[in-house]
Amino acid sequence: MPTSTLAKGERTRRAIIDHAVATAYRVGLGRLTIGDLAAGTGLSKSGLYAHFGSKEALQLAVLDEAAARFTAAVVRPALQAPRGETRLRALFDRWVACGRSRDPGVCLFVKAATELDEQPGAVRDRLAELHRALISTIETIVRNADGAFRPDADGYQLAADVYGVMLSFYLAHRLLQDPAAERRTRVAFETLLAALSRGPSPDPPTVVARVRPRGLPPTESATTTGSCS
Repeated sequence: MPTSTLAKGERTRRAIIDHAVATAYRVGLGRLTIGDLAAGTGLSKSGLYAHFGSKEALQLAVLDEAAARFTAAVVRPALQAPRGETRLRALFDRWVACGRSRDPGVCLFVKAATELDEQPGAVRDRLAELHRALISTIETIVRNADGAFRPDADGYQLAADVYGVMLSFYLAHRLLQDPAAERRTRVAFETLLAALSRGPSPDPPTVVARVRPRGLPPTESATTTGSCS
């Protein structure tokens, strides 16, 4: 096959995936269909099937693209920073920046977790694999800190804590529209860093004054709609 034909095919595939990422970010991976993409890209269904073969293959390609964008925007630049606290802080700062920017590809990597957590299959397995890789990266940053952190620092626990902080940020910033969401997130991260420190315990982080998110009733507590058991 001529090189020009291969290049054209790759450009077409790239255009399809870009459109699919934006669509999945808006409606969810589960509602991403070959038919919708055909209508959105102007391509035929048969042409789309020629590129992906099935809805599942399309979803996997979208997840891989989202993970690649997250890696390019957050992980890879952070790993260029000096080891230790600087590298860990770079990863955190870039992750927060991506949460603010609402980039479809980068945010889909996190957003899909709540959609697929109870949907067994190849797509969920792939997403879990990608998130485990990020957890492993954070753990490695802590382990290879060249003495910057306590020798008994638990990298896996830190990764779990950072994940918790970031998921809380997404909830507060995006759903609750809390104007103090980022400040609260940074206070939580500084608390985690203080626990890793080798030196004397620093002063506790400044507590952010309570700012009620838009739409929250003026009561001391909010009533939830249910609980997981």
